[in-house]
Amino acid sequence: MKVAILGAGGGGLAAAADWSLAGHEVRIFDFKEFSENIAAINAQGGITAEGDLNGFAPVRYAGHSIETAVSDVDVILAVGPAYSTAAFAHAVKEHIDPKQYYVVCPGSCGGALITKKIFSENVNAQHVCISETSTLPYAARLTSPNAVKVFLRLKGGLLLATIPGSRADQSLEIFRQVYSHAEKAANVLQTMLQNANPVIHPVVTLMNAALIERTGGQFLFYEEGVTPAVGNLIKAVDEERIAIGAKLGVTILPDPEMGCLQGYMTEANYKTGYAHAPGFKGIMAQSKLDYRYFNEDVGYGLVFMADLGKQAGVDTPMIDAVINLASAAMEKDYRALAARTLDKIGYSIEEILHETFDSD
Repeated sequence: MKVAILGAGGGGLAAAADWSLAGHEVRIFDFKEFSENIAAINAQGGITAEGDLNGFAPVRYAGHSIETAVSDVDVILAVGPAYSTAAFAHAVKEHIDPKQYYVVCPGSCGGALITKKIFSENVNAQHVCISETSTLPYAARLTSPNAVKVFLRLKGGLLLATIPGSRADQSLEIFRQVYSHAEKAANVLQTMLQNANPVIHPVVTLMNAALIERTGGQFLFYEEGVTPAVGNLIKAVDEERIAIGAKLGVTILPDPEMGCLQGYMTEANYKTGYAHAPGFKGIMAQSKLDYRYFNEDVGYGLVFMADLGKQAGVDTPMIDAVINLASAAMEKDYRALAARTLDKIGYSIEEILHETFDSD
């Protein structure tokens, strides 16, 4: 197959390497802000992967032309943080073909719904099959602009939801050509809530804020940053996420249980599971607080979950506390910024609950 990867960060290069090493033709697009990555990939003709993915992965095209990247490909994967979702959708909407499959990887709390709204603005994009994953299939970090270290390639626990729902089996069949362990989710509510990054990252960052600022992140984020007390706070936040899912009719697994399914963790508990997790081994903390663990996971994740909980009638005092503390620490009112809310994605909770997405 021909595959376009939108995004040249750690996740994007991991996905590009994975599809290339599986024998597919890969093209990479990113915006000009990431010209260093694109130039480095072109200089060596591909990506060097190490870790759970290993080898040199040839890339057919890497550049800033979205038209060249997506022309005649079978599937397009938008791989990036939550704040890239709308930008990628706007970039591709005039060039995408209705026969192509588009996957937001990961959905990051409403990614497929935002993409659907944007695609509705263009006649060619209106009937594209849009999917989203519950999480990125990798724990990965760039080691250079054209090289990626994959700490873990998920072994399970990867959910895929599709709009329209009637095309879920088709989308899953294509996705499984590389991710054979992927499973069909009940709906986009399940994929958006099963992503636990907004639960874990902000809590660990808050509880280690002084250490991050003092050392520039020179410590192991999970192995040293998640003590039993930190695990207790993750649990308290996670229980509210699970409660929101239950109220909306979808089963959300506790994160340590999901972590064991994915291969990150071997202990399904909050107190010691993260610190002893083989999939998190060696991952360093971020160098500063002004990082996606607050800006994405609070601004787009926890704010969305709190809004969803409010609309569903589920109290979220722990989620609210983390939002408030992160906002105070960063002198940035994440709730007021409302980067991702139900209103922002253009859907009410009733529309999400009752929209079947069964027709093109």
